[in-house]
Amino acid sequence: MLTGGRPLKVKVWGDLACFTRPEMKVERVSYPCLTPSAARGVLEAIFWKPEFTWRVRSIDVLRPVRYISIVRNEVTKKSSVGSTASGAVIIVDDDRAQRHTLALRDVAYVIRADVQLREHAKAEDPAKFRDQFRRRVASGRCFRQPYLGCREFAAFFCEPDDESTEAINKELGAMLLDIEFPYGVFGPGRPIFFEARLQKGRLTVPELPRESGEASLT
Repeated sequence: MLTGGRPLKVKVWGDLACFTRPEMKVERVSYPCLTPSAARGVLEAIFWKPEFTWRVRSIDVLRPVRYISIVRNEVTKKSSVGSTASGAVIIVDDDRAQRHTLALRDVAYVIRADVQLREHAKAEDPAKFRDQFRRRVASGRCFRQPYLGCREFAAFFCEPDDESTEAINKELGAMLLDIEFPYGVFGPGRPIFFEARLQKGRLTVPELPRESGEASLT
């Protein structure tokens, strides 16, 4: 159940961002703007409760799309508790690889979203969650530092101002909408994509396709 009234709004910005396109295999190449899944991650970092999920409605692009090329040395292996206990170590010089990232720089967005109550919390009043979110944004509080695609690209947030959107009209291609986890089926979920498009600087997010009683979306 979605709350009534106008969607909640929050402005987010940062020096760097990377929302990786899924068709890129090794190198990270960012979409030109914030994606719905990344926007939901920002909202959950600010305010999250098990009684509801965030339903992103739209994303406004406030600054021109600018790219920056970054080359970093990364370790190709991961350390685990088992390998550490057995005495295995990672030799950085032997397991190092250079990876290229085509990221965005100097970004700012306005996210519009609704609170969507979960099945077990339908008796709750959604207005209290909306008010709590507004107070947290106004005071700058969050559960953890939000980030823009990659954890090292920190995001900052505040109440929206009167900054206008960029007049961008662009086809963005397939973009992740959500992940479907069918009832009674274990393992990885099924990604759901949509054809994304910027119209006058706004990305409008479509409704989630649901099969009644057969699937649960994150």
